[in-house]
Amino acid sequence: MIPNLCGASCHVQQWMRASGAAAPATAPGWAQRLLAHRRPQKAFFETLIRSLIILCVAIAVVLSSISVCDGRWLLARGELFGLWHFCTVSNGSVLKCSTDLGLANVEGLSVGMIPIRSMVSFAVVVAIFGLELLMVSQVCEDANSRRKWSMGSVLILGSFLLSAAGVLSFSILMKDHLTFMGFTLTYWCEFIAAFLFFLNGISGLHINSITHPRNSVGKI
Repeated sequence: MIPNLCGASCHVQQWMRASGAAAPATAPGWAQRLLAHRRPQKAFFETLIRSLIILCVAIAVVLSSISVCDGRWLLARGELFGLWHFCTVSNGSVLKCSTDLGLANVEGLSVGMIPIRSMVSFAVVVAIFGLELLMVSQVCEDANSRRKWSMGSVLILGSFLLSAAGVLSFSILMKDHLTFMGFTLTYWCEFIAAFLFFLNGISGLHINSITHPRNSVGKI
C-alpha cells in the first residue's frame, strides 16, 4: 500500500512539472501571508493615550456647552455682559437682565455679539461631531479607523479656532470694560475648553502619525 502511494505522488509531481503547474506554497509562505493579513494589536499605552484624548475632549465639550448656555462672561462696574443678556446688579444683589444688548451703551455690542455667539455655539457642534468620530474609530476598528481618527482630530482643531476667535473677539469688543477679576467662571470655562480643544486636536494628529509605521504592514 505504501509503495503505491509513493508511486502516485511521484506521478503527480511529474505531471505538474510537465504541465508547468505551480507547486503548492510551502509552510513558511503561508505563515508570511497570515502574518501580513493579521490585524496588528494596539499597545497598551497607545490605547490609554487615545482614551485620555477622548475623555479630555468630552470634558471640553461639557465646559464649552455650559459657558455658551450661561453666556455671562464679564462683570464690570455693576453690570454683567454676556452673549445673550445684559444684566445690571441692584443694591439688593438682584439681577435685572434684558436680551436687548443696546441697553449696555457699548458701541457695536448688539451687532458684534451676533458673530461671537455664533462662533462659540458652532464650535460646540463641531466638537461633538469630532468627538463622535474619535469614539467610533476606537469602538469600530476597521480599515478606515485611522482616517476617522484624523478627521475627528481635525474637527477638534476647528473647534479650537472657532472658540478662540469667539473669546478673542469678545475681549476686543469689551476692551474698555476689561478687568482680570471681572471675567466670570463661565468665561474661564470657555477659555479652558478652547485650550483643551487645541491640545487634544494636536495630540490626536501626532499619535496617529507616530503610530503609522508600527501599524503598517512591513515587507517581508
